[in-house]
Amino acid sequence: MKGLLWLLGLFAAAVAVTLAARNPGYVQLVYPPYRIEISLTLFVLALLAVFVLGYLLVRLTAAAVQFPVQVRAFREERLASKGRAAMMESLKAYFEGRFAAAEKAAVRAMELGEKSGLNSIVAARAAHELREFDRRDAYLASGEGKTVGESTMRLIAKTEFMLDQKKPQSALNSLKELNDTGMHKHIGALSLELKAQQQAHNWDAVLEVMAQLEKRNAIDKVVATQLRQQAWLEKLRSQGTDIATLRTLWKSVPAEFRQRAKIAAAAAEAFNRLGDCKSAQQLLTDSLNEQWDSELVALFGECRNDNNIAQIEQAERWLKQHTDDAGLLLALGKLCMHQQLWGKAQSYLDASLSLEPSRAAYSALGQLAEKLGKHEEAIAYFQKAA
Repeated sequence: MKGLLWLLGLFAAAVAVTLAARNPGYVQLVYPPYRIEISLTLFVLALLAVFVLGYLLVRLTAAAVQFPVQVRAFREERLASKGRAAMMESLKAYFEGRFAAAEKAAVRAMELGEKSGLNSIVAARAAHELREFDRRDAYLASGEGKTVGESTMRLIAKTEFMLDQKKPQSALNSLKELNDTGMHKHIGALSLELKAQQQAHNWDAVLEVMAQLEKRNAIDKVVATQLRQQAWLEKLRSQGTDIATLRTLWKSVPAEFRQRAKIAAAAAEAFNRLGDCKSAQQLLTDSLNEQWDSELVALFGECRNDNNIAQIEQAERWLKQHTDDAGLLLALGKLCMHQQLWGKAQSYLDASLSLEPSRAAYSALGQLAEKLGKHEEAIAYFQKAA
């Protein structure tokens, strides 16, 4: 199509030139005392030639003026291209696990003028993996004052670094700074906060953050249940001075966790420690009636009052269903010994040892032998316990 148009254009130009050549017109230029007469065709051609030469001269002048700017722009673009290439090289090396190469490439990208905040973050992460913490912190500092997105990258990276170094409070401070920027906490930030609160043993905060993650379906249900159990367990273990606070805390434990052996054991130990054996006995009884646990029943023998007859009767009812449970027999032996039922205590402790020899059973028999004045037997039992 273009060839046809050019052909038509040439034909048109040929016709125009032929008609112009036959034109009898002329142009007269007068400048006293001079006078010049030229044909109209020649005048038009000369005028066109002057226009073309003028246009070319203007273009050459403009090109000469713009040349330094274009050279500078070319150099900047070439540097930017090298910077981007270095940045991509640093990312590739980082994800390949070549951290030294990643750091060098990121630094080179920054030296070439690549302004992306990603370079300082990659360099910091690579330096952290190399355990070069001073260089890491310097790279992080160079990333301050950037855009919101780049600040988020810096603060998230800093949080991860602090968690890796077991500095939960510093990690929480970084997350607070992130929150102060107006950035809505995304799932990644919440997951980091959960780890930081765990390391800081802020168990109330752990439960709160976990609830937010569950609302977003961002945590596995099994993992959430395990973490929640750990939080309640640690809260019970850390409550060791105020019986009223402990009772309130126990009432706040969700029903699904109260019957679990580990939580019931922690609560029973806490109540025993504060002298409330009655509460310890009740929660252990409830838990064991719900689900039997050999380790948990051993704690039942540690809850001793002035009168343990009701406890002994409860344990003997369990024994009808769990005749071969060494932990239950040990608990019965301790309770009977506390109640000065020496013969029953001896019988239950011997039965426990026959099923499963244990340090606790040997120690209990040693104590029983001492109470009965059998010092040589007591020494023998204590030696076996040791």
